Amino acid sequence: MGAPAQVSPSSTEGRKLLSVLAGEAIWPPPVWLMRQAGRYLPEYREVRATAGGFLDLCYNPALAAEVTLQPIRRYAFDAAILFSDILVVPDALGQAVRFAEGEGPRLDPITDAAGLSRLDLGATDEKFSRVCETVQRLRQDLPSEVTLIGFCGAPWTVATYMVGGQGSSDQAAARTLAYRDRATFTRLIDIVTEASIDYLDRQVRAGADCLQIFDSWAGNLPDGEFDAWVVAPTRRIAAELKRRHPSVPIIGFPRGAGTNAERYVQQTAVEGLGCDTAMPLQQMRALSEATSVAVQGNLDPLLLATGGPALEARARENLEALKGVPFIFNLGHGIIPQTPPDNVARLIDLIRAEGN
Repeated sequence: MGAPAQVSPSSTEGRKLLSVLAGEAIWPPPVWLMRQAGRYLPEYREVRATAGGFLDLCYNPALAAEVTLQPIRRYAFDAAILFSDILVVPDALGQAVRFAEGEGPRLDPITDAAGLSRLDLGATDEKFSRVCETVQRLRQDLPSEVTLIGFCGAPWTVATYMVGGQGSSDQAAARTLAYRDRATFTRLIDIVTEASIDYLDRQVRAGADCLQIFDSWAGNLPDGEFDAWVVAPTRRIAAELKRRHPSVPIIGFPRGAGTNAERYVQQTAVEGLGCDTAMPLQQMRALSEATSVAVQGNLDPLLLATGGPALEARARENLEALKGVPFIFNLGHGIIPQTPPDNVARLIDLIRAEGN
């Protein structure tokens, strides 16, 4: 299978999220939630039970499109995010990925230069094409006012899984390889960066309106390493995507960046900054005012799962603190499986009542 045919951009009029990424402060703000398609929804669990393995679901365009659409039908979010996984990239490169039930992803670790020989930038077409067929289906089936978000994992975060063979709390394996054999780790980052550019380019040509780069493990690096492994690859991806698709905005999500966030925004030139739960609301506002970036986040997923008065109070704090700057209402990380769907509905109602 070849790359997807170029999809002519449909009208972006009325797509609130794109307006915010263009610098507008819209009230009430657009809302979508990371992992809005997932195990907290009974309709997702029904589809998941029929799909086989998790990656089988990601590579099945009909089923992946269906689960992407489920939260749009239920909650009328302002954006749909492609249902896939950040580990599609190493899997497509030839590093087999498997998901152990209850344990998360498992990969055969790349620990030295010899391990890089297993990766093949020329082998990604079949799996990337399956994902892009999902994007094409979604662009056809989504309501015209809903923004379609494509995504990838950032090279640093993806590399931590490729080197460690699984997720970890400190990314020690990847950090150690980067210190011990910088040439090998640099080459690994370069391979993942090139594959990610191709992957995102294909998603845009298949119909994605904007892109998000997930750097979920950006927070454990000292200054110089943050610049080398988080900022530089993201800057390279963003620059090349903007060269190919100047009108497609990019949201960067460097989770845990803290005080490095402003430098990240300035040096990568992303239009949106995803903010984690630990990012203070006033810092989000100050970042937006200083850099003109749209800010997204930072509601605690555990608070959404808890619900009740505490959720409502914090949601109102977010709205009050960020009114008047370009703001996208979202979580500081993904929805957790034990979240009651009614809590999500209540949050959406509260946000939208601000416009009445």
